[in-house]
Amino acid sequence: MTVSYVALGANLGELRRQLETAIEEIKHLPATRFVRASGFYRSAPLGYADQPDFLNAVVQLETGLPPEGLLDRLQEIEHRHGRERPFPGAPRTLDLDLLLYGEQVVATPRLRLPHPRMHERAFVLLPLLELDSAISIPGKGPAKSLLPACNSQKIEKIE
Repeated sequence: MTVSYVALGANLGELRRQLETAIEEIKHLPATRFVRASGFYRSAPLGYADQPDFLNAVVQLETGLPPEGLLDRLQEIEHRHGRERPFPGAPRTLDLDLLLYGEQVVATPRLRLPHPRMHERAFVLLPLLELDSAISIPGKGPAKSLLPACNSQKIEKIE
């Protein structure tokens, strides 16, 4: 079993319900044990700014699925939630990003691990650090030391 982390985000529809439903679906993935989920965070969009704020979270899993197999299952969940990809950074009903798969570094046409921009995103780093305050991103270093570079990003924890 490999410890893995998945980021969840949505900014279209009933955000909290969509993330909660996605977490329930993730809990039933084959060969996978759900460990825990972070709290929810509201964040301003990065990149394409003309869209609603996001609701984000991160979940920790232990999985026997290979990285691309886990990615396939996550994309199936996105598809069931009506995920469309009209252009990069477009608003979305659900976004599931495989962030980390153990310490593996992967670069295939379909998958890059660790997620290539996770170290630049407060909406990933804060919930990730909530789950593991000592976590390190392969090739980047401790997540705690990467967070100060994201101080200008608007984010708040939702109770």
